[in-house]
Amino acid sequence: MLDEAMAALAASVGSSVVQAAGTDAWLVFRNRLARLLGRGNRQQETAQLERLDRSAAELAAAGQDGDGPEGDRGEQRTRHGAAWRTRTEDLLEQLEPDERAAVAAELRALLDEVAPAVRPSAGGVTRNVFHGPAAVQTGDGNVQLNRFDSRP
Repeated sequence: MLDEAMAALAASVGSSVVQAAGTDAWLVFRNRLARLLGRGNRQQETAQLERLDRSAAELAAAGQDGDGPEGDRGEQRTRHGAAWRTRTEDLLEQLEPDERAAVAAELRALLDEVAPAVRPSAGGVTRNVFHGPAAVQTGDGNVQLNRFDSRP
């Protein structure tokens, strides 16, 4: 099981896949992420590239830029973000602590590099509806992990 910092990093990777798809930063981001997830295995890297391209195509088809049904767009963004978060968590969990730290540093560097290209130009939180407990954080490069359950 990953600690909270690693879980938050994996969540950031998932969010970044969704945010970067269809932007000018996509090709660089997808290539570097696939290389990291492939861990030197060409077949794995190719498989990750294909998955990333499928995600980008499905997000575009769902109207990521606002031309599709809002429900489908949000559903696709959530689904693909969760899938890439899980893939990143799986990678981090299988690594030894020293190697995990090195890969985490590479992932953070990738996220820092792509963030300015995918970050919306206007700040703030808009067009959100919350039904139940909610926590919101805005700013540059923030990661926030919230749990709304009875765990101590």
